[in-house]
Amino acid sequence: MRYERDLKQLQLTEDTVLSLGKFDGLHCGHGLLLESVSEKAKQGLKAAVFTFDIPPVSRTAADGGNQQVITTNEEKRRLLEERGVDVLVECPFTPEIMRMEAETFIREIATRLRVKWMVVGTDFRFGHNRGGDYHMLEEYAGIYGYRLQVVPKMRYEGRDISSTYIREEITKGNMGLAAKLLGYPYFIEGTICHGNRLGRQLGFPTINQEPAPCKILPPFGVYSSIVELDDRQYGGITNIGKKPTIHGSNPVGVETYIYDFDADVYGRNARVSLLRFARPEKEFSGIGALQAQLREDIRKGREYLKQTQALMSGSHK
Repeated sequence: MRYERDLKQLQLTEDTVLSLGKFDGLHCGHGLLLESVSEKAKQGLKAAVFTFDIPPVSRTAADGGNQQVITTNEEKRRLLEERGVDVLVECPFTPEIMRMEAETFIREIATRLRVKWMVVGTDFRFGHNRGGDYHMLEEYAGIYGYRLQVVPKMRYEGRDISSTYIREEITKGNMGLAAKLLGYPYFIEGTICHGNRLGRQLGFPTINQEPAPCKILPPFGVYSSIVELDDRQYGGITNIGKKPTIHGSNPVGVETYIYDFDADVYGRNARVSLLRFARPEKEFSGIGALQAQLREDIRKGREYLKQTQALMSGSHK
């Protein structure tokens, strides 16, 4: 997949079918957009996506704070590449972009990306003060030489599927519903780093990841999980939290015990998908009590995966 950031310096040489949006989470609704892009790409066009390197609300919110995301930029790129996108333009949301008038935005996008088809949702907004919408894209289609497809919102139980909806469910720990809305289990992806090696001392070696500050996390606690590592999948249990039983100040971490696995994988990339919230994080009276709980967590986790084999594919441990 070709990856670009600088819109002003970009000039594609092949015609494209383009979808535009935030694509946070790349959920089932986004899947409809990408299916349309893929179908039109069969006409000899390159499949392209335009998005921003952060959610626009992060710099436009009154408090200046950062909105947490379902997928980090790196995770989003991997998902889009897996979906067959040929060109990803991840444009920095600079003051210049924020001030760009809607018609100017259309012109820049249509000409620089050689757009022959645009595929957008009904809620897509763009340009200064969000002044542009799909009606405006229809108005200028003939001028800039593209055709437009507007894809209706996908709904689940009477509510539009949206990143906001999914973030709400993740923060409640409703991982099953989040997976239905996303079309895949919520995951945390990143480099395996060194921890305090306590898990190994306890007899339960783990892989450790540090979640990005912008990454939305479910409630602290233990989850049944699937780990994708080196093109293989494994079952496990994952703890998200601050290890309250361990004295001192512990940063928020993602710690996963992989069943029947004890290889040295430091520095490698892993995707940890959370299937089910098992129990909240708690402080134990001592190491012995923690070990006993971990053994029970592992037993229940293995049993849960046996009952949900349909969610697993590939080679598992």
